[in-house]
Amino acid sequence: MKAIKFLFVLLLVSSCGTVVNYDYETSTDFAQYKTYDYFSDMQTGLSQLDTKRIMRAIDAKLTTMGMSRSENPDFYIDIQSEDVMNRNNSTVGVGAGGGGGGGFGGVSVGIPIGGNQNTRQIIIDFVDKKQNERLFWQAVSESSYRENASPEKRQAYFDALVEKVFAKYPPKK
Repeated sequence: MKAIKFLFVLLLVSSCGTVVNYDYETSTDFAQYKTYDYFSDMQTGLSQLDTKRIMRAIDAKLTTMGMSRSENPDFYIDIQSEDVMNRNNSTVGVGAGGGGGGGFGGVSVGIPIGGNQNTRQIIIDFVDKKQNERLFWQAVSESSYRENASPEKRQAYFDALVEKVFAKYPPKK
C-alpha cells in the first residue's frame, strides 16, 4: 500500500509540471565522490520539519546510489528554497460595442481564469570543500506544492521530488 501511495505521488509530482534544470562542472570526475555531508550552517528556507524530510529523501536516494554520509566527506550538500508566487495572467475578454449615427461606443471586461499559483524552487548544490568550495553540480527544481498537506504527503512529495532531481546524476558526458 505504501508503494502505491509513493508511485501515486511520484506520478502526481512528475505530471504537475515539476521542472528540473541541471548544471555541472564538465571537468569533474564524479566517480571520485563517494561520501557526503550537509553544511552545518545550511539555511534551507524550509521549515525545520521539511528540512528533515528532504534530507531523509536525499540520504535514501544517495544510499541507493552507493554513497554514504560521513563526518569527513568528499563533498558537501547545500539546500536552498524559496516560495515563488506565479501570477495567472489568463483572462477571458468580453466586449460589446455599437455605433450608429456617426458615434461609436464600447465596453470590455477581463475575467480572470483560475488564480495565482504558488510554486517552490529548491536548489541543491554539491560543493567540494577540499577544492576551495568549488561548486561542481547543481539542480534547480520548481514545482507546485500545498502548504497545508499532511506530514505523510509532504514526505511523499519530497521523496518524489528527490527521485526526479537525481534522475540525471551523475551526468552523462
